[in-house]
Amino acid sequence: MRKIVAILLLAWLPGLAAASEGGHLKEVDIDLADKESLRRGARLFVDYCLSCHGASFHRWNRMGKDLGIDEETLKTEYLRGAEKVGQLMAVNVDPKQAAKWFGTTPPDLTLVARSRGVDWLYTYLTSFYADEKRPWGVNNALFKDVAMPWVMADLQGLQRAVFTKNAEGQTVIERLEPGTPGKMSPEEFDRAVRDLVAFMAYLGEPMQLERQRLGFWVLLYLAVLFVLSYLLKKEYWKDVH
Repeated sequence: MRKIVAILLLAWLPGLAAASEGGHLKEVDIDLADKESLRRGARLFVDYCLSCHGASFHRWNRMGKDLGIDEETLKTEYLRGAEKVGQLMAVNVDPKQAAKWFGTTPPDLTLVARSRGVDWLYTYLTSFYADEKRPWGVNNALFKDVAMPWVMADLQGLQRAVFTKNAEGQTVIERLEPGTPGKMSPEEFDRAVRDLVAFMAYLGEPMQLERQRLGFWVLLYLAVLFVLSYLLKKEYWKDVH
């Protein structure tokens, strides 16, 4: 009984953590089979995330192979400095220095999509808003007082938070509205975030599509095995009954 309760708690806690950091999550539809979307997401990840966050459980050449990026393109458009295609996608920032800048060490993002979920990532990346009280001038509706600056503000611009009072008299965010415009339209930025989330989902489990494909055949095999086992059991026990 205790094991069952423990399993149920483990399944429930991620949702509880998400709710405690900002409430309702937006649903996002991503397609891991869309290689063009994943390549766009990889480009955004390299340009906007990899300066502070690493993906140190994944290699450049594995990404290139899975996403259809040739080695020369990897070298010229994705790698920086003296990095090699066979190396891990690690960040070059000193963790102690990063902790001094941001107040905490930026986490590795290889498995964040598996631990948080793609809906959480999408909601988080679309929930930054201007807040002059914060050190970086921004806050996040999902992750209150987050230490991260809004690195994609040049693309999205800065949203404005509209506050209201809830039933308990607490000041809460009612909605986010467009504020300072960025380089992208809202539709273009939404697609960019979806591409980035899709790429991070790929990072968390590169074999996800293959696992799902094999899973169908495994379940089919077990179904056929069940039928054969049942018929064999009837044959063995027919004289007993």
